[in-house]
Amino acid sequence: MIGKTLGHYEITGLLGKGGMGEVYRARDSKLDRDVALKVLPADVAGDPTLLERFEREAKTVAGLNHPHIVHMYSVEEDRDIRFLTMELVEGQGLDRVLTHDGLPLPQFFEIATAIADALAAAHEKGIVHRDLKPANVMVTADGHVKVLDFGLAKLATDRATPQESATEAMPITREGAVLGTVPYMSP
Repeated sequence: MIGKTLGHYEITGLLGKGGMGEVYRARDSKLDRDVALKVLPADVAGDPTLLERFEREAKTVAGLNHPHIVHMYSVEEDRDIRFLTMELVEGQGLDRVLTHDGLPLPQFFEIATAIADALAAAHEKGIVHRDLKPANVMVTADGHVKVLDFGLAKLATDRATPQESATEAMPITREGAVLGTVPYMSP
């Protein structure tokens, strides 16, 4: 895909690959800025459930406006290729920032607080990330933290009264299905 154009976006590099697609660096020729494009693979685009999950990710992230959550710009389609456009976060994944010796305590607390703040903001909107792991957290050169990849997010609605603490899942994942990255999942 590098060197190709989708809509008014010229793809300039590969940023990463995951279960729901590939993420590319691209140049937005209309706004003269670099963005990230998450391209849905053709085989996934043909699956209505996965396509719905892809589009739900866009709506989920677009509904969040928080300094520690990646900003979603749009959902696009060009020549039967579906893709999301979002903020390009320059930096390293937390999985690359972490060392075997851990992090200095002040840096640990800065990162942990930013992640917790982002997740709290998502939870206030009824969104559960469900695939939080170091690879889905970016740390910029100046230490700013961004939570990425809400592709497995669960949309939930609170019940009518505070006494009913359970949440009701939106019906995209069948009951009992396991989603996420095993080493980072809750027991």
